[in-house]
Amino acid sequence: MPLRPGTPRLLRQINDRAALELLLSRGPLTRAELGELTGLSKVTSGQLLSRLETRGLVTTAGERPGGRGPNAALYGVNPSSAYVAGLEVLPDSVTAGVADITGKVVAEVTVDPTDAGDPVRTVYGAVMRACETAHVPLTRLRSFVIGTRGVVDPVSGDIRYSFDLPAWHVGVLAGLRTLLGGSVIIENDVNLAALAEQEHGAARGVADFAILWAGIGQGLGVMLGGRLHRGITGGAGEIGWLPVPGEPLPTDVTEPQSGSFQRLVGGEALTGLAQAHGLSSGADVADLVRTALATGNDAFLDDLADRLAVGVAAVSVVLDPGLVVLSGDVGRAGGRELAARVEESVARVCPSRPTVAVTQVEGNPVLRGAMVAALARAREEVFSDTV
Repeated sequence: MPLRPGTPRLLRQINDRAALELLLSRGPLTRAELGELTGLSKVTSGQLLSRLETRGLVTTAGERPGGRGPNAALYGVNPSSAYVAGLEVLPDSVTAGVADITGKVVAEVTVDPTDAGDPVRTVYGAVMRACETAHVPLTRLRSFVIGTRGVVDPVSGDIRYSFDLPAWHVGVLAGLRTLLGGSVIIENDVNLAALAEQEHGAARGVADFAILWAGIGQGLGVMLGGRLHRGITGGAGEIGWLPVPGEPLPTDVTEPQSGSFQRLVGGEALTGLAQAHGLSSGADVADLVRTALATGNDAFLDDLADRLAVGVAAVSVVLDPGLVVLSGDVGRAGGRELAARVEESVARVCPSRPTVAVTQVEGNPVLRGAMVAALARAREEVFSDTV
């Protein structure tokens, strides 16, 4: 039977959820501190903590020394009340991490996808190894989020246009859900990097921003009103296909590396640009950018910034996000200096003049974003069923 607004059960659920979120963000807290932050009486907050403790969602986490009288007990979210898994899938590796409900990563492993061949078995094996490393049974995992290249079909949840992962065809998601349960989702890798940037990086507290991924491939993650914008077909952010003046338009979208912007800022294009400016052609693109910074090769850096600015300007005149974050191998290698050059270049051609920043996410941004997404799903499920 549907709950009616204002019923005691619904109010308890609302209070419980607010308390759990506070314990995650501000905890550990005493009963009095929790009551003050939620506006609940000491009696009500005590009942709430007792209820959550009985459900295994809250545990004591020490004591708060006081003046007179006994020390007050501290309460925090029970880390072992639930776990999640986040994964990044690349052509030559699959990395899986397991985190507890507080967000603490308790295990991370990387496996070779060629060992199993089948992507379903590869992912399952990576998750099992991560669970074994963390000493967490697979049954304790409440959510699985997999980040990979390509377009995610919003209806089926499967991957399309993932040229370097041909085994990831229609039916992979169904196979994963058969082995791991229905809580498995696949998400575009740059969208997950945007989630990581919003939670841990340069876009903390920013509702509207875009993240431009520059490296082996190009991608764009768009956050509008604090939510990912995926588009009707899931293709929002496929900036590699952006038409660029002077670059040939693709004649077949099934052909990899044929997008106009991809031809401008892809690995082959940037390697050629580096050679034209006297940089060694033996290193990868990120190393070339670092070498240019170390040697003061301003001409190469300015030309690189001008090319990236084409994508930033195109996004800005359509969406005007205010903030664009450079990420990927090239963005990370270029750092603040490259971001500043891109911002200057965009300002010459774009009336909206966005701020261009470099990513501040530490570690693997796709994996961290997968954890963010998995935790949000798990907390919604676990924290919404407390009474």
